[in-house]
Amino acid sequence: MTTTRTEGVASAPAVPPIVDREAWRATREDLLVREKAHTREGDAIAAARRRLPMTEVDAGSVVVGHHGPTTLLDLFAGREELVVYQHMWHPGAPVEDQCAGCTLTYLAVQDPAYLTARGVSFAVLAQATYAELAPFVEFMGYPQHWYAVADPASRGEDEIVRGDNSGTWVCFLRQGDRVFLTGTLAGRGCEATMPALALLDLTPRGRLEAWQDCPEGWPDGREPGWFWRAHADGSGSGWGAGRPTAQWARPDAAPAGDSGHDHPHGTARPGDGGLPPGVVGECAGAACDRP
Repeated sequence: MTTTRTEGVASAPAVPPIVDREAWRATREDLLVREKAHTREGDAIAAARRRLPMTEVDAGSVVVGHHGPTTLLDLFAGREELVVYQHMWHPGAPVEDQCAGCTLTYLAVQDPAYLTARGVSFAVLAQATYAELAPFVEFMGYPQHWYAVADPASRGEDEIVRGDNSGTWVCFLRQGDRVFLTGTLAGRGCEATMPALALLDLTPRGRLEAWQDCPEGWPDGREPGWFWRAHADGSGSGWGAGRPTAQWARPDAAPAGDSGHDHPHGTARPGDGGLPPGVVGECAGAACDRP
């Protein structure tokens, strides 16, 4: 456990005050009023989102997946709506250096069963060729709903379909053979699909990130998303070492940067944690910035 220091002397971190059960219930009910107001405001924002206008995109844009080239229109599979996650991609980087933030954003929603039951199709797009995307999808054990938008066989220059190579949720609506953009969600908005963060926000220590408002004497926070990459023992490593935390459950997840391991899934590039230049800033800024 991280300790705090008072006048140079280490001390145990502060903890919440201890009260009896009745006092605890009273303070909990006070906070519940604010939590319910927050939920209702979220409902109001969702209602406003449903009233946004829409703009047409190129339904014939070609992306490349497990079964070869396909169009954006085909991704709907005959349904009216399509939700797409645009996954950040670092060309030429090994699997352990692909975006840790996008890994967390997508991990809990890779099974779209409830979307499909509601009549909504689902896909993941990345600015990659399918030849480099396929080994990553295989290693992660992901479903085959991943598509490359930078493949030689892809076609169409619609900026909405291609994306800006940052983690973004995109919603489309189909009207016959025409496709329309209705909404996007990026940055900290992507926390909507990061249930681990919601659970951490329920805990007394929270995420242990420096931007958070914590009581005096709490353990020092670190940079946003510091535990999204981890070492082999599962402890968070910050943005400069290890691999996306969820990868350690995968077979052949050799320690990042282990040059003696000849498996492509476990070999990082030379340098600070094997990270390509600029990856720290891009990943850490994509979905981790404070409000």
